[in-house]
Amino acid sequence: MDVTTDAGAPWLVVGLGNPGPGYAMNRHNVGFMVADLLAERIGGKFKRAQKAQAQVVEGRIGPPGPGSRRVVLVKPTSYMNLSGGPVNALREFYKVPVGNIVAVHDELDIDYGTLRLKLGGGDNGHNGLKSMTKAMGPDYHRVRFGIGRPPGRMQVADFVLKDFSAAERKELDYFVDRAADAVECLLAEGLERAQSSYNS
Repeated sequence: MDVTTDAGAPWLVVGLGNPGPGYAMNRHNVGFMVADLLAERIGGKFKRAQKAQAQVVEGRIGPPGPGSRRVVLVKPTSYMNLSGGPVNALREFYKVPVGNIVAVHDELDIDYGTLRLKLGGGDNGHNGLKSMTKAMGPDYHRVRFGIGRPPGRMQVADFVLKDFSAAERKELDYFVDRAADAVECLLAEGLERAQSSYNS
């Protein structure tokens, strides 16, 4: 499954979310939360991209030496359902093969806090993935962060655009930290190792 990656090319790690403080703690914005933590870990600050509607941080992930990976962390500022355009523009600018792209996103069909990593697949109704797949095909990596299903008769759109509950927030930092670890493992050690360590 790792054959589509290119060891010499940088990685594009895309946190999916919506821009602006009103969305910051929404379930739909957990990709932004993971990207922010990864930026903190590499000592970078997000700045506006020159070539796309996005914020970016460039740096290296992993131990110093041959094990480290060049990475561009991305937060599209185009709103979720238009994420594909900015990501594809950055892919072309940085000359990144699709197999070196990782989308970090919320996932309704997985219990809260559970992680699943995979390469390729469908979008499962997720507008950010739908837009990315339309722009460049489905063969990119995904780090899927479980948020669970909405309670009762709550509409999916309302659920994902609500903030994490008080109970969920007690464990949110731990789960975001674990998702960031999973991204680092994926880049440094490959998909199979990351899946065996973090898929639950």
